[in-house]
Amino acid sequence: TWAVDPLDGTTNFMRGLPVVGVSVGLIEDGVPTLGVVLAPFMELEFRGGRDVPLTVNGQPVKPIRSEQPGEWIVATGFPFRDKTRLPRYERVLHGALRDFEDLRRTGAASLDLSWIGSGSHDGFFELGLGTWDMAAGAALVLAAGGRISDWDGSDNWLRTGNVLAGSPGAHAALLELVRSADSNLA
Repeated sequence: TWAVDPLDGTTNFMRGLPVVGVSVGLIEDGVPTLGVVLAPFMELEFRGGRDVPLTVNGQPVKPIRSEQPGEWIVATGFPFRDKTRLPRYERVLHGALRDFEDLRRTGAASLDLSWIGSGSHDGFFELGLGTWDMAAGAALVLAAGGRISDWDGSDNWLRTGNVLAGSPGAHAALLELVRSADSNLA
């Protein structure tokens, strides 16, 4: 299945903010296996996937990763489509602000995931995304050796749109953060 998002970051585009992605991802047997994400206004092209080395503008990428959570830059997206998700999201956001060096919110999930693959970001979390928002960038995260799951740790993230992604260490820390936030609610 091909998952295509011709304009990721629609609000950014409408307001003249150049953080906009065009993404094409191939999903095979429920797993993103190939992704291309373009950031046309920033002149960036991310490519990679299973058996396809990750490149940015045609140059191979070897992400530099810290294993120190206090040095991680983690991206997020607000659950703006469904405000009933805010209480759960806010608990995780609070923990992320406490535990990581800094957070980013660009408004284009395909780019946030691409930047994990290239090493600019260490992790990403969001609720309620569409498959088209995630498939291409997820293939890049996986090509870089990263991990992706649903907020419960399962592989249902393409179906639910609830995604945690990052380097292996950042993904594990995000998953623990969600579990801790959820257990504090119970």
